[in-house]
Amino acid sequence: MDKRKPTRTLTDAELRLMDVLWDRGPSTVADVAAALPKSLKLHYSTVLTTLRILETKGFLQHSQDGRAFVYKPIVARDQARESAVTNLL
Repeated sequence: MDKRKPTRTLTDAELRLMDVLWDRGPSTVADVAAALPKSLKLHYSTVLTTLRILETKGFLQHSQDGRAFVYKPIVARDQARESAVTNLL
């Protein structure tokens, strides 16, 4: 079975979530989901999965607040943009 190789660049879906976190700062999954346009119709579980992928890629880290995980960016917007341009070239 051929697994897809993980990439260090952001997909469009990942970038949407990162934009929310860069704008809002540390947020729970519910906060991120609520900040997304309703037209996307993304389920909580989809947002959670994408945030976990972003953490695995090294863009986010989480802490726990009660039962909720709070995600925060550890890569600045400019740094992510620069990485994307470098990868494109």
